[in-house]
Amino acid sequence: MAVQVCPITVKQANSRPLPLLQMNIYKLNKGKMAEIDRDPFSLEKDIQALVEKNLENLFGLEFVSTEFKVGDYRIDTLAFDRDSSAFVIIEYKKGHSYSVIDQGYSYLSAMLQSRAEFILEHNEKSGEVLKRDDIDWSQTKVIFVSPSFNPFQKNSVNFKDVPFELWEIKRFSGDLVVLEQHKTSSHNSIKQFQKGNSTISNVSSEIHVSNETDHTSKASEECVAIWNNIKDYFAGLEDVRYKVIKKYISINKNNKGVCFVRIRKDSLLIDVVRGNISAEEKKSKNFFSFDDPKGLCVEKDRAYVDQRRYSYKLEINSKTNLDYALWLLKQKYDSL
Repeated sequence: MAVQVCPITVKQANSRPLPLLQMNIYKLNKGKMAEIDRDPFSLEKDIQALVEKNLENLFGLEFVSTEFKVGDYRIDTLAFDRDSSAFVIIEYKKGHSYSVIDQGYSYLSAMLQSRAEFILEHNEKSGEVLKRDDIDWSQTKVIFVSPSFNPFQKNSVNFKDVPFELWEIKRFSGDLVVLEQHKTSSHNSIKQFQKGNSTISNVSSEIHVSNETDHTSKASEECVAIWNNIKDYFAGLEDVRYKVIKKYISINKNNKGVCFVRIRKDSLLIDVVRGNISAEEKKSKNFFSFDDPKGLCVEKDRAYVDQRRYSYKLEINSKTNLDYALWLLKQKYDSL
C-alpha cells in the first residue's frame, strides 16, 4: 500500500531555536579530571546495531523487526512496548537535512493506514499471536536516535503532545556510550497546526500523548498532594525516570519498574512486581519480597503464560502513613 503524505511545516509563534548543549565525559585520575575523547559513530547502521541489541535496557522495548517495509517507507527498527500495548518506530540519523515533523507524522500515518501489516510482522517474527484489539494504537510513537539534533529540529517538536522522542547518542573511547533525551518544556499543542493539514489532523485524532494531567485531573487535592510527595521523594534518588502511559504512571530505575501508580479520586493504587513462579515452583531471577511488618501490602497473583506472576498492591490515601509506604517502595528501588 502506497501512502501519500503531504509535507508538513510547523513553526511555533514567537519561538526561538533551543540552544545546543555540550556534553563532555571525564575520568578521575588521582583527583584530576581527564577528558575522555569522542569516538563518533561512522554510520547510521552502527547506531542501529547497538540500539537493537540493547532495546530492553535502553527503552524497555521488545524488538520486532529491522528494515521493515510498509508502503513507500522502510522503518529502521520496529519495536513493541508491552507496557502500553503499542508499536514503537525507531529511526536513526547522522545528518541534519531532514524534518523530524515530516518524517514522524509520515511514518505514523503509514502505520495507521497499514495496521494489519504491523500486526502480521509482529506475529511472524515473535511467534506470539496479537489481534487488532490487543493493540492500543493511540499510544504509538516514533523515537529518533542521532548523535545530535540541530536547534531547529529540537524546536519543531517542542510541543506537549507530539508523539515523538528525540534521543542523542554519543560514543566515547573506552566503549562508553551516553544516551540523553531531549524533553519539551512547552505547554503549546501541535493541534493548533492541524487545520488545513490532513496528516497532522488524522494522526492527532487517533494518537494521544499521555501526560501527568490525564491522571491527576480528576483526583482530589489530597490525592494529588500525596502523588507530589512521592515524586519529590524519588526525585532525590539516582537513575529514576517516569513513564506516563494511558493506564498508569510507572516509576523506573534504569528502565526497570519500581512501581506502577494509578491515581484515583481519593487514593493511589500502586503495583509492585515480585516476579514469576513456574509450575515446578521455580522462582524467577531476583524474585522480590517486602519487609512489611505493618501488613500494608496485599499479595496478588495471576496466570501468565505457563507460570504465575506475583505482585504487591498498596492503596495509599490521606490516612496512610506515607513515610512507611515510601520505606517499602525504597526496598524495591534498592533491589534493582
